Amino acid sequence: MSETDEKTQKTVYDKIVDWFDVKFGFTKTPLKPIPDFALNPIYWLGLLMAVTFGLQALTGIFMLLYYVPTTTSAYSSTQSIITTVPLGSLVETFHLYGAYAIILLTFLHLVRNYFGSAYKGNRELMWLAGIGLAVVVISFGVTGYLLPWTVVSKSASDVAIGFLNFFPAGIANLGKWVAVGSGSDASELTTFLHIHTVFLPAALVALLGLKIYMYEVHGPAYVPAFGKPGSGKIFNWFPRIFLYFVMLTSVYVAILLAVASLFPLSLPPAYSAATAGTIVVQPDWYLLWLYQLLKIQVFEGPAASYVLAAVIAFGLLLFFMPFFDRSKRRNISQRPLYITIGTVLIFELITLTVWGYYTPGRIIPNWEAVAVLGGVALLTTAAVQVVYRLYHRTKITAALPAKPTIAPAASPTSAGALASTQPSPQPIQAKKQLFKRASQSLFSRFTALFLVLLTVASVSLASAVNMLPTILVNAPFFVAALAVFAVSCFLMCQMLKNYVLAYEGAVAKR
Repeated sequence: MSETDEKTQKTVYDKIVDWFDVKFGFTKTPLKPIPDFALNPIYWLGLLMAVTFGLQALTGIFMLLYYVPTTTSAYSSTQSIITTVPLGSLVETFHLYGAYAIILLTFLHLVRNYFGSAYKGNRELMWLAGIGLAVVVISFGVTGYLLPWTVVSKSASDVAIGFLNFFPAGIANLGKWVAVGSGSDASELTTFLHIHTVFLPAALVALLGLKIYMYEVHGPAYVPAFGKPGSGKIFNWFPRIFLYFVMLTSVYVAILLAVASLFPLSLPPAYSAATAGTIVVQPDWYLLWLYQLLKIQVFEGPAASYVLAAVIAFGLLLFFMPFFDRSKRRNISQRPLYITIGTVLIFELITLTVWGYYTPGRIIPNWEAVAVLGGVALLTTAAVQVVYRLYHRTKITAALPAKPTIAPAASPTSAGALASTQPSPQPIQAKKQLFKRASQSLFSRFTALFLVLLTVASVSLASAVNMLPTILVNAPFFVAALAVFAVSCFLMCQMLKNYVLAYEGAVAKR
């Protein structure tokens, strides 16, 4: 086929891709090609964190245009953003859930790398940078939680700052000076704002840039727990991986927008000394596990310093883990000790968080703490050991040679009847081919466009729902949002209809 014929057979999509490639040089990007095993969302948690940080920066800048960082106006300006600024409620809620999402993604990223031994093979510094990012993300949550100046956020922040009292006097005074400045409420608010909007973003950008650079040098770490490495194919970033990135982020953003629309933010009362005495003070959910430990009877008072010392010691062990776990083994089946410890810690963390949520302000008796935490540890350890035993037993059974079976002699008539009942291999092969094509369609332009439309529909619907309280003021925006939502839904329905018809036509031809 001549070059002229190839050009005439190119679709509109191919021409658009070629145009962007010529103008921007996307295929010449220095980004490392991605192997096929990495086309799995579990390998993209770090990128989703980076996307979330970008969204947090955009929504945060939007809110800073209206936010007044004083103790007398912080709450009223935040309330004004929610009630009077167009799309303010959606942006404020999205920013809150984005913060929660990035904390969850950080936790999942850490768990994946721990269980997959992603810190092995010259990746020690990537692990250290990841732990640093986790500390920065938690600091984002602590500092940002105070800024609305509600009775819940101020009291919870005071509890978090109160943890410093359990450290030696020199360290406690230095920490308080960094966190709250002179110690007044006004100084605390402005200090938290500066840390949240200046210092932490700078630290996150530096660590994230370092981690991305090292990722480009080493490439994605294959995690044996998430399937086989695949066919060994690699794909350039443009257009295949870029298309996958668009699809993944579209689904992610659509989910965040849907949650922000269905569960809009409602501010608690403003902070005052009087209102602070009427609530049970607790930190935000991602620090509840630590607060629950400090509520155990034996750790009341000065003994709480032992809890904090143990948490710090565990954090240091986690930080330096690549330097003492020097084994080449990466498969979960070959690391029973580390897998058992990690599983127990995860279930203890979840138990403490849920337990703390349902027991606000209650001192936990020692016997109850031993029964709950000890019971969870024993049950989790036993369950992991049972799984390991079953796995090894299954593996040994599969390795044994199969027993030969002697088939009874069959008459020609019965043999013919048996053959007629067996499924023909051709339909089975056809179904496998259709399934393969259907799975490959995940990377097609149809899916990418459909998910982009899904995100647009989610944005427009979320905008319309959040404008309902002020529909008279925002009537033109409300109508426009509904129109965009209706058009997006119509186009998605048309695409699905055409796709189903094309699929049925392919099946009929076979």
